[in-house]
Amino acid sequence: MYQQILKNIKPNLEKIVEKLRQDISVLRTGQASPSLLEEILVDCYGSKMPLKQLAAISVRDVRVLMVQPWDKTIFKNIEKAVTESVPGLSLAVEGEFMRINLPAPSEETRKQMVKALGQKVEEARISIRRARDDAWKQIQDLTAAGKIREDDKFRGKDELQKLVDEYNGKIKEMAEKKEKEILTI
Repeated sequence: MYQQILKNIKPNLEKIVEKLRQDISVLRTGQASPSLLEEILVDCYGSKMPLKQLAAISVRDVRVLMVQPWDKTIFKNIEKAVTESVPGLSLAVEGEFMRINLPAPSEETRKQMVKALGQKVEEARISIRRARDDAWKQIQDLTAAGKIREDDKFRGKDELQKLVDEYNGKIKEMAEKKEKEILTI
């Protein structure tokens, strides 16, 4: 019976890891990445839309992103949204493309990014602990109700901890990789 609880917690843990992946993808590293611009909201067609739905975003080289809007009439809207969302970028229009140069982050900027990364990672760990506590409470409630034997309760606790350790390992791996990207000059 505890296996069902573990089966139910797994999608929640996956969502936590995926949310962290999305949250840290927008943290600026020393290299250009389309994810830096993809979620920027652009005012156009009477609403706000993510840039990734309005243009092709590609990496030209280590510090340059290219944006090619599908509709040329929204160039100014995209330019405005990008400059407001990510300060410090220099934009240049080259025909049908917008070239965005990313300056090399200063040492202080890198430290701020690492600090922000740490906060996002801690939020994910707290969410995982919350999910673990909920699952453990469910297992204890089933034991108290007589639906799970004592030895199954502890077996469930051990398997739950293995699952939590697995997902904490994924988070740690993602955090270390992103921190290395941020600190690489």
